Amino acid sequence: MVSVDNLFEPIDHDTVVDSVTEQIEGLILAGVLKEGTKLPSERDISERMGVSRPKVREALKRLEDSNLITIRHGEGSFIAPLISAAMSPALINLISRNQTAFYDYLEYRRVQEGFAARLAAERATKLDLERLEAILENLRDAQARADDIASKKNDIAFHLAIVDASHNAMLIHMMSSIYELTQKGVFYNREFLRSIDGTGEQLLEQHEEIGRAIFSRNGAKAEEAAHRHIDFVETSFRLGQDQQRRELISSKLYALQRGEE
Repeated sequence: MVSVDNLFEPIDHDTVVDSVTEQIEGLILAGVLKEGTKLPSERDISERMGVSRPKVREALKRLEDSNLITIRHGEGSFIAPLISAAMSPALINLISRNQTAFYDYLEYRRVQEGFAARLAAERATKLDLERLEAILENLRDAQARADDIASKKNDIAFHLAIVDASHNAMLIHMMSSIYELTQKGVFYNREFLRSIDGTGEQLLEQHEEIGRAIFSRNGAKAEEAAHRHIDFVETSFRLGQDQQRRELISSKLYALQRGEE
């Protein structure tokens, strides 16, 4: 559940239910409330906004009717699936098994992440930059400890933080969907990438380079650094897969020769 502090604003309009509804819709649109996020309780919302609980309940029901939230009795209210449903489980499974589709995924990320990095350099707030720096510090620590799980978690968090710092609602929701699938390993096998010698250090440096460009407010450099990062990922995957194929052929030849001895 998200913290209620500084999330909602007091309401002094005549149409109370409309105002409550519009505030929550605005937070969803801006990407502050992402799908799956648990909303604060009715009591917390009503106290923060300065309205009655029945009015909050009516607004939440309106949002549920609009398919923007789901209300689970005994559990609370949650932001409904917003983007992920655009891809069916069958299509996701097909894409995950298709090598060409994987490189299409990287091509899409290259364009969108370059755009996001440029916007972040231009629009990021002080809090956005502090969040990015904290994630970079986590990435440094994970690399030093050779912690692949923490590296993967903070890798995705870093890219998501850049998208959030773009303050572009469409980009935030589309890329949140992509990163959710990435986190589940549908597209992006970071463990395989890190198994290639030296990629861990290079990935960290590339993230640092993107961060430096954003911190210095240089949109062009941020976009270029983001493009280079995805280009490196694609090249590394191609080289790694070529090496795997060569090793497989070598193992078959060796097995055949052993059988003839």
